[in-house]
Amino acid sequence: MPPGASLPLAQLLNHTADAVQAVRAGQSLNVALAQCPAAARPGTQALSFHALRWLGSAQALRMLLAPKTPPPAVDALLLTALALLWPPAAAGSAAGTAAGSASSGIEAGPLLHEGSLPYAEHTLVDQAVDAARLRVKASAAFVNAVLRRFLRERDALVAAAQRVPVARFNHPAWWIERLKADWPAQWEAILDANNRHAPMTLRVNARRSSAAAYAERLVARGMACRVVGPQAVTLAQPCPVTQLPGFAQGDVSVQDAAAQLAAPLLVGVGLAGLTGLKSGARVLDACAAPGGKTAHLLELADLDLLAIDRDPARLPRVRETLARLGLTARTQAADAGDPGAWWDGTLFDAILLDAPCSASGIVRRHPDVRWLRRSSDITALAATQDRLLDALWPLLAPGGRLLYSTCSVFRAEGQARIDAFLQRQRDAGLAGSPSSPGHLLPLPDNGSERSVHGPGDAADGFFHALLAKP
Repeated sequence: MPPGASLPLAQLLNHTADAVQAVRAGQSLNVALAQCPAAARPGTQALSFHALRWLGSAQALRMLLAPKTPPPAVDALLLTALALLWPPAAAGSAAGTAAGSASSGIEAGPLLHEGSLPYAEHTLVDQAVDAARLRVKASAAFVNAVLRRFLRERDALVAAAQRVPVARFNHPAWWIERLKADWPAQWEAILDANNRHAPMTLRVNARRSSAAAYAERLVARGMACRVVGPQAVTLAQPCPVTQLPGFAQGDVSVQDAAAQLAAPLLVGVGLAGLTGLKSGARVLDACAAPGGKTAHLLELADLDLLAIDRDPARLPRVRETLARLGLTARTQAADAGDPGAWWDGTLFDAILLDAPCSASGIVRRHPDVRWLRRSSDITALAATQDRLLDALWPLLAPGGRLLYSTCSVFRAEGQARIDAFLQRQRDAGLAGSPSSPGHLLPLPDNGSERSVHGPGDAADGFFHALLAKP
């Protein structure tokens, strides 16, 4: 049962409907959940993740069952209930756990499409009707009629709904079309992967231990795991970070395996044809919050590191992360695209630009993203990415390197940005031999000929390109 399931299901459904309604109105799920009472938050998060993963299916069903759109509060409750009633067989291989945030490492909920629902159908319908009475009293009979009709006619309704791409893949139509164009051989696999639960992968602090040694500590505690990278260990079952040995002492952090590629690439660890950064090298982390990559850089080398972020409210998180790990860096609230407002004029030996992006590569962890983004956002984000690349390149010393990273699977935010940048900046070139991995897809082979993980290690979708200045 979901965390918080000791609370009445009607209450959890009501809070989940609030969250779904907020996301459909353009608010992030994190903000919506923060407004939920603490006692109800774990269960609400579990159900919200599930409802948002199957929102496309639920919307198609609701249109078939009630073509006239109900008021938003009622519609959100119906969509939540229909997502929970969506049959496991129709979910296919894209069954998933509601994964918690990568920073917390807390799994948000149960296996909701692993052959059985977390609640009996009649219980779910009865409790949804009770929730409707709490939500909009006059809607209870309507909600009851819609849900019971779905149970009676489920096979035919599901078959009809699945003819709609948004319902089949549970992503907006523009997102589906973009993936078809970008990845004609992999687009369906990517969409299905986005509805699976994300693995919980740990980054072992290289200053304290190795991945193999830390894996032995986990196994000694009965926690099954696999070593999947130089510092990366993936847990067989996610857990709260408080259960990780040595977490509070800085022995380990939570970070996806694809994200863990950034720091070694910039520092020059294990990349042929590229020397490592010297001790004391001056490094800029240009969009640092929440600080995972900042910390990883400092775990690998002794650096004079400046971490900046445009949002002052996010910098305390960076400082807290560094303090837990026993690391030190200078932090500053600043817009990386406006160096005149913060740069002291001393060139950097290396720059990490983990640029703002669509987050299309991490929707397993943030299922609301697919419903919050618009097609026009990609054009706007690409312009921001170009602006940041152009603003930061002059700050790089001759012989220096800049790593451009995004947690996106869209080519417009990855290779297309680097191709355009190399046309604008004739003194820039790709570093390393072979060069950095480029696009990595959330698939077992990463969708790349230069796969960096073993079979079955489906890391997040990412893009990494390491640039060098002669």
